[in-house]
Amino acid sequence: MEETIEETSRGLALRLCLNLRNGLHARPAARLAQEAQRYSAAIQLVSDTGEVDAKSMLDVLSLAPPFNAELTLLAQGHDAREALCGLARLLSTMQD
Repeated sequence: MEETIEETSRGLALRLCLNLRNGLHARPAARLAQEAQRYSAAIQLVSDTGEVDAKSMLDVLSLAPPFNAELTLLAQGHDAREALCGLARLLSTMQD
């Protein structure tokens, strides 16, 4: 997965496509939130249906992004770039 991190007025942004056949259901949502909690940066997950705190499994689950959903990760903080890279790597290697 090639990662293109952009600087925006809201911090760093990374756009990606969700490649999980069953979407971001409970197990991958929990893993994403757990990974996001490793970083001190504030991290938001944005989809067509809303924007949530990526460190909260319930928030991530509430988005219910389906297979092929376009997502954006936004991060602010001293380890924002590292957080986006780590989360992108997790999402690209995660399997249903």
